[in-house]
Amino acid sequence: MKINENYLSLQDGYLFSTIAKKVKAFAAENPDAKIIRMGIGDVTQPLVPTVITALHEAVAEMGKAETFRGYGEEQGYSFLRDAIRDYYQTKGVTLENSEIFVSDGAKSDVGNILDIFAADNTVLVPDPVYPVYVDTNLMHGRKIVYINGNIENDFLPLPEHIPAGESIDIIYMCSPNNPTGAVYTLPQLQQWVDYALENDAVILFDAAYEAFVRDSALPTSIYQAKGAEKCAIEFASFSKIAGFTGTRCGYTIVPMALVRCGVDLNKLWSRRQATKFNGVPYIVQRGAAAVLSDEGYVQIMQDIEGYLENTRIITDTMDRLGIWYTGGQSSPYVWIECPNGMGSWEFFDHLLTKAAVVTTPGAGFGANGEGFLRLSAFNNKANVTEAMQRFENSLK
Repeated sequence: MKINENYLSLQDGYLFSTIAKKVKAFAAENPDAKIIRMGIGDVTQPLVPTVITALHEAVAEMGKAETFRGYGEEQGYSFLRDAIRDYYQTKGVTLENSEIFVSDGAKSDVGNILDIFAADNTVLVPDPVYPVYVDTNLMHGRKIVYINGNIENDFLPLPEHIPAGESIDIIYMCSPNNPTGAVYTLPQLQQWVDYALENDAVILFDAAYEAFVRDSALPTSIYQAKGAEKCAIEFASFSKIAGFTGTRCGYTIVPMALVRCGVDLNKLWSRRQATKFNGVPYIVQRGAAAVLSDEGYVQIMQDIEGYLENTRIITDTMDRLGIWYTGGQSSPYVWIECPNGMGSWEFFDHLLTKAAVVTTPGAGFGANGEGFLRLSAFNNKANVTEAMQRFENSLK
């Protein structure tokens, strides 16, 4: 018997465990301090009324023999896939139900999709990066190539920034980006699609934060770029759009036109899911469908506008203080440059001890995150306003 030694290459989640230890120690030393958490990537608003009603109705159905549901449709109930298909139609993207796969969240699928790719593929990930992209490939022993995001390219690297001489097979993209909040324009996405088509690569596009894009000029799906259906898989989720982080529901789109090595990747993913995944509960799928109803969508947009109002409070503060940042306008995250040349952890400690505000050090997202900090808008307006007042006072 042998273990998968690739797991020994993983780091022990030190970023958030270190943050938790520092916050716990500060709280013990300052029991009366009101700690405001702006590092969290979790939503803070409850499920909207339309979703709650749908969940209650589905629970009642499960209690009656005539409406009880057992195993569901393998790739998700048709009523939810219909709703997702119609949602994409509003973006100008035409999908078939067979291209939509309902899951328990984007994070799961981002890792599980690798089952259909060979272990000797070379993977391109941005730096800074959402750690799941890196760790799930380390588990398979794949070669990882990093592409630099920095102030010079507004943390939106393009194919021209790929290290010379590297042959790329799989490309990870996230827009709006976690952790930087930066958003690709359609011409920039088109550059990536063109590169993938020319080099027979596959783009894995994480659209978990697409609902935060309120600028109609910015894309919310990779499929808004010409030819993307031939080179891209898209992951999306109800977690951030509708507060489903605890309810769990997402979906992955694998176009029928996406063919590699003479094989439809849609068929491979369908086979993988049918073998290893038993589907999302009927009750949860009813709630997810309610999110995309006319009434539900209006309600969730009110919550998203509330989070975006928080980002405006944050970015107004940065503008006033002359601190460089990206993100915020179409993302729940604001990525700031640490003032006075401070390092990520140094500024994290400064804000914790001087302002009782918890953030996320950029260094935890990769080498290019050093010297930066991620601020989250997932909180209520009063807390964010107070946190920014403390932030400003701590620098005086």
